[in-house]
Amino acid sequence: MSDIGLKKGILINFVAKYSNVLIQLLLTSILARLLTPEEYGVISVVLIFIVFFNMLGDMGIGPAIIQYKNLKRDDMSSIFIFTFLISIILSVIFFGFSYVIAYFYNNSVYINIGHLLCFSIVFNLLNIVPSNILLKYKRFKIVALSSLYSNVLAGILTIILAYMGFSYYALVFNSIMQALINFLICFRCSRIKVNFKKFSMEPIKEIRSFSIYQFLFNMINYFSRNLDNLLIGKYMGMDALGYYDKSYKLMLYPVQNLTFVITPVLQPVLSEFQHRKDIILMHYKKIAKILALMGAFITVFCFFSAREIILIMYGERWIGSINSFRILSISIVIQMVLSSSGSIFQATGHTKELFQTGVISACTMILFIIIGLRLGKIEYLVGLLVLGFLLNFIQGYYILIKKVFQQNYFSFLKEFVSTIIIMSLMAAAYIVIYRVIKLNIPNTIISAAVKFIIGIVFYVIGLVITREYNFIRTALFKR
Repeated sequence: MSDIGLKKGILINFVAKYSNVLIQLLLTSILARLLTPEEYGVISVVLIFIVFFNMLGDMGIGPAIIQYKNLKRDDMSSIFIFTFLISIILSVIFFGFSYVIAYFYNNSVYINIGHLLCFSIVFNLLNIVPSNILLKYKRFKIVALSSLYSNVLAGILTIILAYMGFSYYALVFNSIMQALINFLICFRCSRIKVNFKKFSMEPIKEIRSFSIYQFLFNMINYFSRNLDNLLIGKYMGMDALGYYDKSYKLMLYPVQNLTFVITPVLQPVLSEFQHRKDIILMHYKKIAKILALMGAFITVFCFFSAREIILIMYGERWIGSINSFRILSISIVIQMVLSSSGSIFQATGHTKELFQTGVISACTMILFIIIGLRLGKIEYLVGLLVLGFLLNFIQGYYILIKKVFQQNYFSFLKEFVSTIIIMSLMAAAYIVIYRVIKLNIPNTIISAAVKFIIGIVFYVIGLVITREYNFIRTALFKR
């Protein structure tokens, strides 16, 4: 491996992923004008539980398939059959659990929605083995294209259904179709030979020690990431949840679609060097620094352009999301870097330490969510979430650098000094131009374009001043 192997995987993922992002943005923009905040709020609640049941079925099996290099074809078949059985069991449980959701939120519509989404659970869990086999053998292009095709086809169907007045059921069928199409493509391309006669629990036992801590981390991370949605919907109403969910998901776009271009590649490539931590750390420092520098521009631009972004993306109906999005955007650079750390814990085989960071993160986030709800304003809750992300960045990297790599923690943090300088320069420019000079452009699109140009100019100036321009050019383009 090498930088070239890693860069090639990232490049393939980048092209396919960003084709996907453009399509997602277009589809989301159209749907936001066809569906109301309340309709989005209703479906957001159920999808939280869908993620939970998918996570229960995964049990850390996906990363374990990538990490263990000695799994044979029959082993993969046995693991696939195991996930098939689990998918049936969990979908039946979710069928009954939909009545609990309906009771908790006092809305019978969750019963029918829950029953339909059982199919989504089955297809998502069936795709665990095929998709991770493809990642294991570095077939990143197929995985990315599978996601692209499923998003396009499901998205077109969703828009048609929403236009025909299917309300939140349009989003229900979107979830089902995405899962089905993704599974069919990955299953065909992974060439799994399913043999029920040779089914054995031995492969499951073999990967158990790795997957158990991965599973526990996923559980903890789930609750810390989704408790806000569950409680906002219960105590602040579906309208508030709809506005919050839209702003949160919009904030996650750069986090997921920049960081997640890189992270699916990290574990498959770097796990080959799980006994050479110096090599892994050397590569990871470069990646973390690149993510931070990319996140610097996005964070500052989104903070000062929150109104324009919301209005362009979703329209006047979603003005209630502006303040939440502005505050959440502060955490983009933090989350872009932090989201990549899980792959490094996995690549080094330290899922126990990953679980430890997850426990601390969950306790922090749950505490801040409860305090935010008690304060009674969504802006307070969002501000506390941002503080929680910062504290989790500090403790997460302390455990990774000190306990896993046994290196100096502060020398790692020095990698981000340039990022802070660039962000400060951009913020100062925006403040002077819009608060001191008081530039005002009524047209939303032109205003966003001007702010983007201002941001780019001072971002590039910051890269030159900090000499990070040469680093980015070398890291990304030098072969």
